Amino acid sequence: MRLFIGITFPKKQRERIHRAARVLREEEMPVRWVDLENYHLTLKFLGEVRPDALPAIEAAMEKVASSTESFSTDFSGFGAFPTIRRPRTLWLGIGATAALRCLKQDLEWAMGRCGFEAETRAFHPHVTLGRADDRGGAGAFRGLDDLVAAMEFSSELKVRTIDLIRSRLSKEGARYSVVSSVRLAT
Repeated sequence: MRLFIGITFPKKQRERIHRAARVLREEEMPVRWVDLENYHLTLKFLGEVRPDALPAIEAAMEKVASSTESFSTDFSGFGAFPTIRRPRTLWLGIGATAALRCLKQDLEWAMGRCGFEAETRAFHPHVTLGRADDRGGAGAFRGLDDLVAAMEFSSELKVRTIDLIRSRLSKEGARYSVVSSVRLAT
């Protein structure tokens, strides 16, 4: 099964994000938008995992969670990867607080001990809102930089749990389901 470790958001918060991103969805851009039920923050992508590996993964998550206190961060602006003029991913940023960075690093180390490769890219916490279609051509995203600069969204994200999430891929896009959740220390 295809798995990752992440943070899911309460329904009301997902709905607020969805409303805030409406202006993007209303533009005629070649983007496949993520369903609001799938909004999350990925901390560690694991990939294809054998079912017999689940106990070790969950035990490692428990160990990290038991030494990590609950914390808060903020959602912090809209943007795109790799660039706003030639985007592949449109996103809502999440503040990379020290607590969030430490949680990410602790999960990297714990999953390394479970046999998963360490992530080499820089950590840019975000919620994926949509994925650009390459068929848009030159100029398909003209004006996106101004649009994103004018957008505002502020909300606090309270991180109390981390989730092991299963990803099922289909032609309609990915569908996520929480396999297990681990509560952070209080």
